[in-house]
Amino acid sequence: MTALPSIRGKDLVAALKKAGFEVVRVKGSHHFLRHGDGRTTVVPVHTGETIGPGLLSKILRDCDLAREELHKLL
Repeated sequence: MTALPSIRGKDLVAALKKAGFEVVRVKGSHHFLRHGDGRTTVVPVHTGETIGPGLLSKILRDCDLAREELHKLL
């Protein structure tokens, strides 16, 4: 099992877009993403901050992505 990377919200949104997700709306700093098959998640995009490992794990579970898949998308 690979370790979770330290990643900014903006970079995570870009990686999820490569995986087929699209931003459906933005409310404040929270980007709501949806995949064509119905999977959804919310990614906070705060300038200068990285996403913590617990939140990143939750986002990956929401997106049904493995850590290895995320590494390939980055």
